Amino acid sequence: MRRRPPLMVVLGAGAVLVSVAAGACGSSAPGAVHTATTVHVALPAGADPSRSARMVCSPEAQRALASTLGLPTVAPVTPTWSDHLYSCRYVYRDGVIAVSVKELDDKAQTTSYFHDLGTRLGDTGVLSGLGQGAFTTTDGSAVVRKDYKVLLVDVSGLPPQFGVPPTSAADVAVTVSDLIMGCWTGA
Repeated sequence: MRRRPPLMVVLGAGAVLVSVAAGACGSSAPGAVHTATTVHVALPAGADPSRSARMVCSPEAQRALASTLGLPTVAPVTPTWSDHLYSCRYVYRDGVIAVSVKELDDKAQTTSYFHDLGTRLGDTGVLSGLGQGAFTTTDGSAVVRKDYKVLLVDVSGLPPQFGVPPTSAADVAVTVSDLIMGCWTGA
């Protein structure tokens, strides 16, 4: 079983993680504390992308990734929505991260899609502590499932070391996945 790397290796300091995570989730103010008063219910795919799917390409996520990776994008992050797949590409001077969320109708479809990605992309080991199941792929990408959604952070377009400070592409995939999943609580 592969354990996900500690985020502080990539980020450098726990304080940065807190502020980056809060910004990516659309927090109204630094250090703001929000309490949940409703119960989260998994919903099937709809005609439009869910709020949680839209988070992966949002301006807040873009700022959080720039801060976390230490690099700005060099092209606009433009989301697409087709066949219940919400996706965007983060284009950097030296590489690309493709992020997508597949929305499905029920647990059986989600499980099937999750395992199909494992077969197609090469499931190389479990990532513990992310979503309701997660694994790495042969190219270092990360796949995470939660409710009726499957997140893919595809780092196949990155060089082996990426970011400031340089970090392995596989660790970048896990860090981006962790950042996104931290925002999906209750979404």
